Amino acid sequence: MSVAESAKRVYEEDLRTKLEREHKDDFVAIEPSSRSYFLGKTFLEVAVAAKEAYPDRKSFVIRVGHEAAFHIGGFSS
Repeated sequence: MSVAESAKRVYEEDLRTKLEREHKDDFVAIEPSSRSYFLGKTFLEVAVAAKEAYPDRKSFVIRVGHEAAFHIGGFSS
């Protein structure tokens, strides 16, 4: 299983309900092996926190309450 898939599983199983209530639109970096997570207001903040805590492991960033961390593009009418 990829890091992204593992992190999304941790989010669904452990974090979604808890975080979406009080931290919607914040970012969360998840290190899936330890199931540790780092919550903050910016992508960079949580990515750096995860890298400092686990320098030899990969983490995955999710935007709380969204399908993706970032949305690129816009709507056309």
